[in-house]
Amino acid sequence: MILQREILNFSIPPNPVVTYSPIVFAMSGRQVPLQMKVTAPATGSNLPIILLSHGHGQSNFLASLHGYAPLVNFYAAQGFVVIQPTHQNSKSLQLTPTEHDGDLFWRSRAEDMHFILDNLEQIEQMVPFLHGILDKQKIAAVGHSLGGHTISLLSGMRIKDPKSGTEINYTDERIKASILMGAPGNGADLAPAAAQRFPILRHNSFAEMTMPTLVVTGDKDQNPMFSARDDWRSDAYFLSNGPKNLLTIFDGEHILGGISGYDTNESTDENLERVALVQEYTLAYLRSALYPENTSWDDAKKTLNEARNPLGKIESKGY
Repeated sequence: MILQREILNFSIPPNPVVTYSPIVFAMSGRQVPLQMKVTAPATGSNLPIILLSHGHGQSNFLASLHGYAPLVNFYAAQGFVVIQPTHQNSKSLQLTPTEHDGDLFWRSRAEDMHFILDNLEQIEQMVPFLHGILDKQKIAAVGHSLGGHTISLLSGMRIKDPKSGTEINYTDERIKASILMGAPGNGADLAPAAAQRFPILRHNSFAEMTMPTLVVTGDKDQNPMFSARDDWRSDAYFLSNGPKNLLTIFDGEHILGGISGYDTNESTDENLERVALVQEYTLAYLRSALYPENTSWDDAKKTLNEARNPLGKIESKGY
């Protein structure tokens, strides 16, 4: 089988990458200071920014600034500056959930991302190799699993506070495009046990999500503990408005071949080609979403949808 890297024929060689962590900020309302990691190409200027939100998961460190290296290193090598916070739900922190946030620390997670955007200039000053190289008008956000829920909130998804019933809107227009991988779907179709344990997920509504977004899902990412519907994690595509794309990974399960870490035991479908597909096609989407003159995404759609033995398929709407 031909690797997707060869199919897409990216001609730009990868750059060496550099990382800097932890970057630590005291932040009001948090049990612990906010820590983050920055990964960037070793050279370059006017570089676009990706905010990456980790999942919940059972791993101690993959759900933190230490995780998602297969994506982070790849994006940085291709010219993006990636900023990864450790959210308070991370098992590495061993924090006690609060009534304000619940087990998922959902409110704190979204506020982490707003804080990063509010403090980009200070982050730039704290990281030696960032001085003067960021393009703060070109910002994208990527999230996996619970991170997909966080990025959905930043992209326009509405939820209701399970205590007060008040509608919550965390949309941030500084983000120009988003990618949701294995994200929670429509709250009305959440399984009863999950609704009881994670009440914040009961009211996910995508009707107001108009931000350009790529939804990535595996067609085997099915878990009746969350929903009886096999396509539940595709809801952000089907139930939202505005320009949207859906990348369905054939035989992909929740970790999509192993995106959360190298050789990780939490992946039930470890597959290098599947990871390469996610890397290459999300990169193509980001390039075109942030730079409209770039044709990478149109080229990628044509390549995948016309492949003889494709590893997935792409659907689009709202263009």
